[in-house]
Amino acid sequence: MMKRFFRRTRLAVALLVTILAVMFHVRWYQPVGTAQRITKGELAQLQFLRNQLSAGAAQKAQRHFPEGYFFLNVLYGLSWAQVARENPNLTATALAEMHTALANLESAEGTAPFFAIHSPRLGVFHAGWTNWLRGLIIRVDPAFNLTLLDQFNQGCTDLAAAFDRADTPFLESYRNQAWPCDSVVAIAALRLHDAIHNTDTYAPTIDRWLTAARNHLDPVTGLLPHRITPTFSPPRGTSQSIIQRFLPEIDPTFANEQYLAFRKTFVAHQLAMPAIREYPTGIRGPGDVDSGPLIFGISLSASIVAAGAARIHNDSTLADPIFQTCEAAGHPFTMNNAKRYAFGTVPVGDAFIVWSKLAAPWTTPTHTPPVNYPTATNWYWRLPLTAITLLLVGLLWLPLCRDRRTACKHAG
Repeated sequence: MMKRFFRRTRLAVALLVTILAVMFHVRWYQPVGTAQRITKGELAQLQFLRNQLSAGAAQKAQRHFPEGYFFLNVLYGLSWAQVARENPNLTATALAEMHTALANLESAEGTAPFFAIHSPRLGVFHAGWTNWLRGLIIRVDPAFNLTLLDQFNQGCTDLAAAFDRADTPFLESYRNQAWPCDSVVAIAALRLHDAIHNTDTYAPTIDRWLTAARNHLDPVTGLLPHRITPTFSPPRGTSQSIIQRFLPEIDPTFANEQYLAFRKTFVAHQLAMPAIREYPTGIRGPGDVDSGPLIFGISLSASIVAAGAARIHNDSTLADPIFQTCEAAGHPFTMNNAKRYAFGTVPVGDAFIVWSKLAAPWTTPTHTPPVNYPTATNWYWRLPLTAITLLLVGLLWLPLCRDRRTACKHAG
């Protein structure tokens, strides 16, 4: 009796592992889409996020890290901006969702973590991301609200004044705490202002910022640092992935220089699969709430955001393998037109995924000549993990087949 139970259990495990392995590889080999072709998958992801936001997912995320509420809302709104740009028939729906996201950012819950900062108001993190979302609403809405335009213009005025007054290119996000990636988003919002109005209003501020930023690069990697105050921290993958996403909106030349250095410093290959380290090559460190748990030094969150940055840089050789691995390893499934990854346990992760999958530039031409970046993969990059999977499946089935053959001999 017990032998039959264990045999059936082993058979069930072998079948489950085989099915999961087949599903993994089917997804792994599927080509990925582009931000210019919004698929049902991305819309289903946004439907899942809409459901989660209605159920209080942003409040739950806030309990896990300081910007949880903010990021879940802002990434949701920014993702809808791309949908509106590429699917005019969905503009009304997209704008409604974007306005809801913006209202949440401006609510008491959205501003609570930032109340102590005054230059700019609520700090550069909140001011930069919020104004970027305002600008994209204006960008995709043919009949935008003039009040919103006034708020966007005033937000840019306040940001520029804060940068012009500061003796550093990196403003505070929290009291006595400054991360360069937050200032990069804010400067991108100033560039977006000039693109919307077809002016060079903030070109002097942006040029001064670029000069100052070049003077504050990490001396070892040549990249913008992770943190400036209260202490200097060298570049890290989580902040670099955001920096590389927004720098092309500011200055393509500086962006390309930084991106090449980023690729050299942070792109790793685990089992030949490209991914993003949290720390530069040769440096080890712990994970945190931003990076998530590190797997052999790899940050999953940095990898996903970097894939979106790679799309902005027309670097499909890095973006596509990361997205393909995400589709395979995340085991996404769709139910009631809502697609979620990892069983929907971390909605903010789903928000980063869809925002990265829909990545496309807003202040520069959508289709720019590709740069010949070094290839991030070889033609056989999937083979090591495929071989390990086949070995594992074979080890599970081998004793079952042997038992079956023995049983047949005895029966004969």
